[in-house]
Amino acid sequence: MIRSFLETLATIKIEHSIFALPFAFASAFLAAEGCPEPRILVLLLSAMVCARCAGMAFNRYIDADIDAKNPRTDMRSIPAGRLTKRYALSFAIISAILFVLTTSAINSLSFMLSPIAVVLLFGYSYTKRFTHYSHFVLGLVLGISPIGAWIAVRGELDLLPIILGLAVTLWTAGFDIIYSCQDVDFDKDEHLFSIPVYLGVSNSLRLVRLLHATMLGLLLLVGIWQSLGTIYWIGFVVVVGSLAYEHALVWNEDLSRINLAFFTMNGFVSIAFGSTTILSVMLG
Repeated sequence: MIRSFLETLATIKIEHSIFALPFAFASAFLAAEGCPEPRILVLLLSAMVCARCAGMAFNRYIDADIDAKNPRTDMRSIPAGRLTKRYALSFAIISAILFVLTTSAINSLSFMLSPIAVVLLFGYSYTKRFTHYSHFVLGLVLGISPIGAWIAVRGELDLLPIILGLAVTLWTAGFDIIYSCQDVDFDKDEHLFSIPVYLGVSNSLRLVRLLHATMLGLLLLVGIWQSLGTIYWIGFVVVVGSLAYEHALVWNEDLSRINLAFFTMNGFVSIAFGSTTILSVMLG
């Protein structure tokens, strides 16, 4: 049982929770105009981790047969026989239940909206079977994190977290498009849908530049609107530099360094934004 649990954490790449968490915590600090209650921060962390576990485990369950055919993914836990589909599905369902229970301990609005989040978490896994725009659904899954964090603190919705959520949605959709470029031939053969299949790799990378430029414009708006200090703008410069380097890594359709572009640079983006926004809020 412990071995299966650890194998599941490995296959869902639990460490990639770092992509959405800093944006969620930044939103929570902005909502509180300082440090939120420790109880809220703990519950928010728990909800985020449970949500990722639910969504990714379900994705591995749904995509097991596809992963088995793809040379890039055929050594993932389920195709390689290290984990059963039944265990992955059970893990996803239990994680979703824990997520809903966690939101019930936050406030009533968080609890009422939690089924919508679960539908998005589970529904995303089906989208590449019928729409080229699955990347934007994944973006929305991560994009609701700063919105949920704001609601966790204030118990109501506002325009600022929606702007942050849109920024995260565009950022996530962009880097997911980059990542999916490496599977464009396989996806065509299997009649799967993606932006690279629809537009081709070169045009897809151009679209990603537009998405990330728009994301930067939204973060610029947040900083100006909230009158955030120098620390925030230092983080903003780091985000710009990280995204610029990410795009340089895949310039001219060179996908050989795509893992560095996807994992490392996007980690820099989220950590830089989250940490400097929190510090800026705390230091006034």
